[in-house]
Amino acid sequence: MPSTLKFMTLERFINEQERMYPQATGDFSALLHDLALAAKLVWREVSKAGLVNILGSTGSINPTGDVVKKLDVFADETVYKAMDHGGHICVMASEENEDILHIPDQYPQGKYVLLYDPLDGSSNIDANITIGTIFSVYRRVTPEGTRGTLEDCLQPGYKQVAAGYIIYGTSTMFVYSTGRGVHGFTLDPTVGEFLLSHENIRMPKKGRIYSMNEGNFRNWNPEVQKYITYLKEDDKASGRPYSLRYIGTMLGDAHRTLLYGGIFAYPGDKKNPNGKLRLMYECNPMAYIIEQAGGKATDGTQRLLDVKPTSLHQHTPVFLGSEEDMAVCEKFLKGEKS
Repeated sequence: MPSTLKFMTLERFINEQERMYPQATGDFSALLHDLALAAKLVWREVSKAGLVNILGSTGSINPTGDVVKKLDVFADETVYKAMDHGGHICVMASEENEDILHIPDQYPQGKYVLLYDPLDGSSNIDANITIGTIFSVYRRVTPEGTRGTLEDCLQPGYKQVAAGYIIYGTSTMFVYSTGRGVHGFTLDPTVGEFLLSHENIRMPKKGRIYSMNEGNFRNWNPEVQKYITYLKEDDKASGRPYSLRYIGTMLGDAHRTLLYGGIFAYPGDKKNPNGKLRLMYECNPMAYIIEQAGGKATDGTQRLLDVKPTSLHQHTPVFLGSEEDMAVCEKFLKGEKS
């Protein structure tokens, strides 16, 4: 008698989604399959990082001012090499590289654009704390068959056709959306496959957790300070006080916020008016995921996905979270609540 258990791998899920669209060419599915392979290769090195000579710094600084770790370099090269030859992509951009990454001339130019943070949270690598890979996919805007350009990369977040991340934690998860909900797959290392574990993730409309680097409190503007003070007050009717949870890896904190609800924020401050997180490699893909799961994301003044980027490594303030929590937060940010 056949089992009622549906053995749903990431590859099978992608293929079944594609069959819903007769006009699909298979390029997009193949792109996601290549990303899954890259994720497994990075996971393999991350999982044995303490046993091989891959921990520590390379001694160099990336374009956004962070110290480059050895695992950063490995992850960056792995994602690029997994994606450069399939004929699905016309250009890539990575947080670890100052300029765009062209597809080698011997390979065909595709119709998609890939932006990625190869290893978010790399400052935590040597402490064995949650890290991950974040990616964002756009359709090219320049003519097909030609080399991709910077114009293809500098598109507002609402034009993403897919976004997601791979989180290397107590288990390794591949979470992504193509605009039809958010789905999570957990890696089973015994068979080497990502298996569907979180289908159609929906954020709680309200949470009980806020996630911010409160060490910056004195440098935040008064509106942000008032909001944080509000969250820490006692009020049973509104579920306060909230609990503070902060890993210090944007991906880890945003992933928890996605599953448990509440709010994650990295505001601008006196030292960094534009914040410290990257619009293209971190905030846009996470905002896309959060919105697809029923939440909201803003830079403090407008919807984050509406921001028109002007540079590859542009920084932005970010506030993202549950629908009701974000509604209260935005009132504080606009000075409508104190």
